[in-house]
Amino acid sequence: MSFITQFFQRNSIYVATIFGGAFAFQTFFDVTVTKWYENHNKGKLWKDVKVKFLEGAGEEEDDE
Repeated sequence: MSFITQFFQRNSIYVATIFGGAFAFQTFFDVTVTKWYENHNKGKLWKDVKVKFLEGAGEEEDDE
């Protein structure tokens, strides 16, 4: 018997392989898209502009 036939002979192993592959793909896809999105929008995200807004809010309070 070939490796594939023997490996997928039991339904539980087949289902576990599908779930494991789906989890691995989801993790890879999520990390890749997040890195691309953050790189593409660098300087526009909250984590990049938060310091400017907090410094600006502090200056406005001193003017009053």
